[in-house]
Amino acid sequence: MSSKKLIENLKKQHYSIIGNYGAVKICRWTGKSLKDEGFCYKEKFYGIKSHLCCQMSPMFLCNNRCLHCWRAIELGTTNQLDKNIDNPLEIIEKSILAQQKLISGFKGNSKVNMKKFKQAQEPNQFAISLIGEPTLYPKIGEFIGELRKQGKTSFLVTNGLQPEVLKKLSKEKNLPTQIYISLNSSNKKNYDKWHRSLRVDAWKKFNQTLGLFKELKNKTRTVIRMTLVKDLNMKDNQIQEYANLIKKASPDFIEVKGFMSVGFARKRLGYEMMPRHELVRDYAERIAISLGNNYKILSEDKPSAVVLIGRDKKKMKIQKNEI
Repeated sequence: MSSKKLIENLKKQHYSIIGNYGAVKICRWTGKSLKDEGFCYKEKFYGIKSHLCCQMSPMFLCNNRCLHCWRAIELGTTNQLDKNIDNPLEIIEKSILAQQKLISGFKGNSKVNMKKFKQAQEPNQFAISLIGEPTLYPKIGEFIGELRKQGKTSFLVTNGLQPEVLKKLSKEKNLPTQIYISLNSSNKKNYDKWHRSLRVDAWKKFNQTLGLFKELKNKTRTVIRMTLVKDLNMKDNQIQEYANLIKKASPDFIEVKGFMSVGFARKRLGYEMMPRHELVRDYAERIAISLGNNYKILSEDKPSAVVLIGRDKKKMKIQKNEI
């Protein structure tokens, strides 16, 4: 069941709770963009406007306990649902209202670009990646479909443990604009230690999703997201193992990002585990070489310690027909 203590903690961290299982929080890059002080690497890579992005999740529960997660996984979230499931349209409407309330404090800031502030009242991008595992939300297909009807783009980040849900999204033509799978371990032994999943078949399901990604690439944009932790999952002997897993998915892009010791992750992995951007880039280059097949570094963003690998730089920006 959902934890009352977890919800209380999320509220202290300035999350807005949406319905029974949803949550919204303003990304720091949204605030920076409103003040013309910078923007998220997703804007640089894919053209997503940071001030128009709603960072949220329709399901704050998760079935993994990842070491690097900055969320409050120690507070007892599970993959059990004990309350009514919220309506997709209601979640969207409440998320937008929550976004408006959360950014309302920027209005009195003299540094804020008021044109952007007015535009931000109606976000056109939903980053379904804030907290929890969104594919646990039983109406995720309807949710994404409704976003598309409203002309909004959507990025869905999954841990890959529900391949059957992704198959259903594909069959019903409710795939997001861009779908991610998190890849942080190169083999089963490391995977079990890293993700501490509630599912005994987690590695099997994860690999099934990797294989499924190859089938989805002609229906949506596919991305593998890697979070690198110094001296833990970025060793020399892991590069080829990563490459083999990535080849199974054949994604459009791979985001190789350095771990940030923030939030609850600080209790598990300290600041000394954060790799410098130069280390992240070097590791990304070596992965790209191991992948072959025209994969190469397309872009990078030093403030976020992230490097983008792909085949074609011209396909980075999202086009209107991909919404």
